[in-house]
Amino acid sequence: MTRWVATIAGRTVSVEVDGRDGRYRVMVGDEVFEVDARRVGGGLSSLLIGGTVHVADVAPAGRGVARVEVDGASYLVSVEEHARHVIRTRGATGGGDGRQAIVSPLPGKVTHVAVAPGDRVKAGDTVVVIEAMKMENEFRASAPGTVAEVRVRPGQAVNAGDLLVVIA
Repeated sequence: MTRWVATIAGRTVSVEVDGRDGRYRVMVGDEVFEVDARRVGGGLSSLLIGGTVHVADVAPAGRGVARVEVDGASYLVSVEEHARHVIRTRGATGGGDGRQAIVSPLPGKVTHVAVAPGDRVKAGDTVVVIEAMKMENEFRASAPGTVAEVRVRPGQAVNAGDLLVVIA
């Protein structure tokens, strides 16, 4: 499942998407939709929602914003990953207030994940180990807190800047 936060006309709403191969369960706020999505060419998608077909087109419209056209209506939409939204709006950093985002500073392969969502950690606790250039790099909590999200699993390749763990 992927969690997002979308902002449309100043209104922010949570969006959760679960599924694959064109069939998705989408929760927007408290509403749940079963969606059958298919690309139809030229950047257009066909969305079957509740027995009704909607034609959608999404195009970049500036930094972090997309123009979404659905059934002839046009919307400017900002979408970001839920964890990044929490970090941005609640000030999560590597700081001492317990809220922190652990981000990979280099590409590599995750060899060990030492925490799970809900785990309590202390400052200095190892949360993720990444192998890069034949060296193991341990990433540790910089302050105490509770693990909110774990974005990686052992064996997964990561890039510089990838979000690994969120501690709230």
